[in-house]
Amino acid sequence: MLVVEYGNDLVIIDAGGKFPEEWERGIDLIIPDIRYVKNRLSKLRGIAITHGHEDHIGGLPYVIPQLEGVGKIPVYGSPLALGFAENKLREARLEDKVDLHPVESGDHVRLGNLDLEFINVTHTIPASYAIAIHTPAGTIIDTGDFKLDPTPVMGEPTDVARLRGLGDEGVLALFSDTTRIETPGRTPSEQVVMETLDRVIRDSTGQTLVATFASNISRVYMVLEAAAKYGKKVAVAGRSMEQNVRTAIQLGYLDPPDGVLLPLNDVLKLPAERRVLVVTGSQGEAAAALARIAADEHQKIHIGAKDVVLISATPVPGNEETVSETIDNLFRRGANVVFSSTEGRVHVSGHAAREELRDMLEMVRPRYAVPIHGEYRHMALYRDLAKSVGIPEERVLMTEIGSIVDFEGGRGAVRGRAQAGSVFVDRLGDFEPGKVRLRTRDDLADDGLVTITIIVDAENGKLIAGPEFVTKGLSMESLTGPIRQAEQELKRWLERRPEGEPEVGYLVSQAKGITARSLFRKTKQRPLILPMVLEL
Repeated sequence: MLVVEYGNDLVIIDAGGKFPEEWERGIDLIIPDIRYVKNRLSKLRGIAITHGHEDHIGGLPYVIPQLEGVGKIPVYGSPLALGFAENKLREARLEDKVDLHPVESGDHVRLGNLDLEFINVTHTIPASYAIAIHTPAGTIIDTGDFKLDPTPVMGEPTDVARLRGLGDEGVLALFSDTTRIETPGRTPSEQVVMETLDRVIRDSTGQTLVATFASNISRVYMVLEAAAKYGKKVAVAGRSMEQNVRTAIQLGYLDPPDGVLLPLNDVLKLPAERRVLVVTGSQGEAAAALARIAADEHQKIHIGAKDVVLISATPVPGNEETVSETIDNLFRRGANVVFSSTEGRVHVSGHAAREELRDMLEMVRPRYAVPIHGEYRHMALYRDLAKSVGIPEERVLMTEIGSIVDFEGGRGAVRGRAQAGSVFVDRLGDFEPGKVRLRTRDDLADDGLVTITIIVDAENGKLIAGPEFVTKGLSMESLTGPIRQAEQELKRWLERRPEGEPEVGYLVSQAKGITARSLFRKTKQRPLILPMVLEL
C-alpha cells in the first residue's frame, strides 16, 4: 500500500494482503495497518488499484470496513482488477460500501489536487498499470508490478512511449518495484511458459493438472490454447479460480475456443488422456484444490500413474514447506510432477530484472528514486543501480514500512514515520462463522497468544509428542485451567485420529479450531492461536 497526500487530498494506491510466514500458521492473512489514513478520513478521495493480484487487492475486504464515515469509497482500476475486487467485496457483503470506476490505459482521474494517470505495464495478469500522480509539487510514478516483456501472451506491452514522454515532461520521483534486482539481465517472456505448457499437454498420456494462482488468467489462456490444439478439454477446479475465470470471460479478457472449456463433471467423464484440469493450490494451501487432490481428499478429482501435474508457480517465501509437502504427496499417488526445480520454464516472474529496472530509470529520468516493494537488500541494490544511471546517492530515498517521504520545493527527504505495520487477519472459524478479527501486534498483549507445538510421525501421522501450549499476553495469565483443558481436548482428538500420511495443513487447521472453540466456550476470549506441526 502506498498513500499519496497533498494538502487536503489523499489517495490510497493498492490494498494488498500478504501470505503469513511458516511460523505464522494460524494467521489467515496479513494486511497493512491504516491508522494513518483513518486519522485523515476527511481527506480520502479514493483508492486506485494497479492490478488484480492478491498482494494488491487482497486487503480490500478488511480495509474498506475501517473507512466508515466518508460514504461510498471510490475505487479505480482496470475492469479486470475491479472485477476480481468486486468478487471479494461481494463475498464480504461490502459491495454497497464502494463505487467501482473502471479505467483504461491512458485515462486520467482527477481527485482534488491529485491527477491520476493510468499507464499500461506488462505483468503476469493483463490490464496491469503503473500510476502517475500529477500534483502541484510535481509528478510521481508508482510502477506497480511490471516487466518489459515485448511479447506478452495477453494484453499489450508496457507503454514505453508514454513513460519516455513523462520523462521528457519531468518526473519528481519514481517509486519502483525492486523485487528482482538481484537477477541480472531481463525476465523471460511469458512465451517461454507457453512453450512448456504446450509440450506437457501434448505429451501427456494421462490426465493433466495445471496448478497456478487463481488470478493468473494468462496461464488459463495458455492452457486453453494448448488443449484446443491437441483435442483436449479443460475444466477449472477451485472456487476462486472458477470465479475469476468466469469474470475474465464476462469482461472479454478470456475467449475460450468453442467447446474446449467445460464444467468439471463433464470433463471428468472423458478418457484421462483428454482431460486438462486447471486447479488452485500452487502454494500448497491446505484448503485449495491441489493439496486436497494430493491427499486424495478431493470429492471429485483423483490422480494416479500416468497423470501429470504441472505446478506453474514458484513458492512464495514462507510457503516452501507446504509446497514441498504437496509435491511429496503427489509423487506418492504416482503422478509425474513438473515443477520449478525440475523444469525451469514452468513459470516466469512478472517482475523486472536488473536491466529492465535500469531501462525504467533511464526512460523516466526521475529527480528522486524511491525503491519499494522488496526486502531491504533489494532496495539497497536498487540504490546502487540508480547511482549507476546518474542519480546522486542523496536522491535515492530509502524507506521502511510507514516511512513518510516529503517533497517540498522540488526537494525530497524521508521525514519520520507514520503509525504503521502489519495487521493479522484471524478468521474466527466455525465457532463464529464468517467473522473476522483484525489484530495489530499491540493487540496481542491484550488478546493473548497461544502457540501449540505438535510432533507427529512423518510416515503414519501418529502423535509422538505434544500438544505443548505456550501462552503470552495479559489475558492468558489467569487461564491456567482452561488452557490445560484445551490442551487435553486437542490431545484426545490427535490420539483418536486414524493412522495415515499426516496432512500438516489439515492438522494446523484442526488444532486452531479445537483450541479456539474450547477457550471461547470456557472464557469468552479469543487469543491468536498459532499451531506448529513438526514431522519426524
